[in-house]
Amino acid sequence: MSDEAGKPTPLGRPPPRAILFGCAGERLSGEERRLLANCDPLGFILFGRNCREPGQVKALVAEMRGCVGRADAPVLIDQEGGRVARLRSPHWRTYPAAARLAALPDPEAEAAIRLGARLIADDLASLGVTVNAAPVLDLPAAGADAVIGDRAYGGDPVRVARLGRAMCEGLLAGGVLPIIKHIPGHGRARVDSHQSLPVVDAGADELTATDFEPFHRLAGMPWAMTAHVVYSAFDREPATMSPFVIDHVIRGRIGFGGVLASDDIGMGALSGRLDQRVENALRAGCDVVLHCSGVLDEMAAIAETAPPISGETAARLARGEAMRLAARREFDRGAAEARFDSLIGVVAAR
Repeated sequence: MSDEAGKPTPLGRPPPRAILFGCAGERLSGEERRLLANCDPLGFILFGRNCREPGQVKALVAEMRGCVGRADAPVLIDQEGGRVARLRSPHWRTYPAAARLAALPDPEAEAAIRLGARLIADDLASLGVTVNAAPVLDLPAAGADAVIGDRAYGGDPVRVARLGRAMCEGLLAGGVLPIIKHIPGHGRARVDSHQSLPVVDAGADELTATDFEPFHRLAGMPWAMTAHVVYSAFDREPATMSPFVIDHVIRGRIGFGGVLASDDIGMGALSGRLDQRVENALRAGCDVVLHCSGVLDEMAAIAETAPPISGETAARLARGEAMRLAARREFDRGAAEARFDSLIGVVAAR
């Protein structure tokens, strides 16, 4: 990596661009390979459209990394459990949603979440996937849109933080980096940010004591993902595009010091051309921007927009990778599955 944005690495190669790309299908097209090789994005993200069976996914991951010539390029996925799971039956195990695990009594809930995350990490690591966009630390509020719903652990910020930490620890033990999301909190949103822009009017003190608290308690985690939500107590711009929210709330009040990735830059909550969105998110303080659609024309339009990652981002990435390698522990998959099933019950896993 580099010490300054755009400065070549010791090997003479410039650092990768501050963008993460998806792709269209189960393998890369020739056009995709050429674009990725020329653009050199930091990494990639997988969706259900990319995941048919383990051998195919493993080959796709290797192909992506081969395009950029970096075996350590981050590869992300959303494998929360429940309705947000890109790897599905019959080739991968089905895991319960966060709310179903949180409904277990304590301390069984914490144990089940940690063990389930360890099993998910084993699924991902076997494919070469190194980053999982989980856990969700949002606190759903009365009247909120269902986009968060059962993806969340509940409304008690202290318990949500404890259960979220259990998932982070389980993922890390399996060699996979967690992403805490959607910072600084999506639970009050009354519309789905995939479709339109949510505006939260709660006061700064209320937000700090509730929505921000789980993120504050897990501020030492390696990655976080922004919420495309306006917090009117702080700014008129959504968090992803707000220098004030990122600097004073996410980095300041919450104290998050890891890699800050935008949520998908193509979501309906955001306005303007895609290249402008990329520029605005990075200018606001995101370390890296996420583009998920896999639409080649969109990728080409923004491929040159993102600058090389900064030295500060490179240092954050390196700290996360060191955490991932240090936390990894061996385990017995069969024994882990048996214990997990005994904790959740067969019905909860369906």
